[in-house]
Amino acid sequence: MPARGLCGIMWRYAPRRPTAELTLKKSDFDFELPPELIAQAPLAERSASRMLMLDVPAATRQDRMFRELPDILRPGDLLVFNDTRVLPARLYGRKRTGGAVEILIERVTGAHEAIAQLGVSKKPKEGGRIELADGSHAVVLGRDEGFFRLRFEAPEPLEKLLLKLGEMPLPPYIERHADASDVERYQTVFAREPGAVAAPTAGLHFDESMLKRLRERGVDFGYITLHVGAGTFQPVRADDLKDHRMHREWLNVGAHLIGQIRRTRAAGGRVIAVGTTVIRALESASKDGQLHPFAGETQIFIFPGYRFTSIDGLLTNFHLPQSTLLMLVSALAGREFILDAYRHAVEQRYRFFSYGDAMLILPHGA
Repeated sequence: MPARGLCGIMWRYAPRRPTAELTLKKSDFDFELPPELIAQAPLAERSASRMLMLDVPAATRQDRMFRELPDILRPGDLLVFNDTRVLPARLYGRKRTGGAVEILIERVTGAHEAIAQLGVSKKPKEGGRIELADGSHAVVLGRDEGFFRLRFEAPEPLEKLLLKLGEMPLPPYIERHADASDVERYQTVFAREPGAVAAPTAGLHFDESMLKRLRERGVDFGYITLHVGAGTFQPVRADDLKDHRMHREWLNVGAHLIGQIRRTRAAGGRVIAVGTTVIRALESASKDGQLHPFAGETQIFIFPGYRFTSIDGLLTNFHLPQSTLLMLVSALAGREFILDAYRHAVEQRYRFFSYGDAMLILPHGA
């Protein structure tokens, strides 16, 4: 039954009787999504998005606006952002035979080397050369699972080459080429550490005005760096989740942030992750329930049954059916509760995925 909330209608979720799930399948995380709900472009204002708020212990949801976030958070809460900066990681070239090649950098692994996806009719062999628009070349060094290892023969480091020739790497479900507006909008306003090839999209909702309001509310900010790879869009191929292997991503959780988190918790504040990448970083830096400084790679895969130790809430976007990110939020709030919230979001015409609307999950209550 619906109950009247402070801002519109608050719905209470009545769970079905639990079923014994000895194994979780990727099909357990499916839902029907009309294609027209996939946001193809950002709103005119970053903070104009809608926001579905979930209170997990109360099993309630509320339709809110993202602009209400300062009224929902408390003085003393800590928002943790991912400050990675998206590289223009999509390149175009040609093989010696003349065939067109699309290169999507997955991870920069050195000054002139990277792991990449190749869009090409016939996959090149080791030693194959791809000519780029400025006459420089990418040489295929070999395979790395589903990706290719490339060396770029260019006078400048790869990051500078990408700035010169690259295109912003919009996700595959955005059915258009990146334009000039995406250079700004597919980047958070606090991005500063270059290395990602996909945006930490929960952070895209924040503009300078919203950050100012949150500071005035007494909310503190902290930062991790996790360079999101193109592997984040790779489908789960194993039917049994225990058989799925995650892609690798580089992250850094510093001692300063860990100090902020400890002080926040000691004072009774909450740690709210802005995006699933922040959760992945913090949980990768957690050992025996304690956070430690950590810089390196992670392949952490979080799905229902996982016990979180580092956060008290999550601001996120709506995720792909059967995706590892949908599995992560299901671990935080419960699979049936999340899928019920997603059905509601579809019914209410929320905008989905990178340029879409937001969801605030409070696993310990509002």
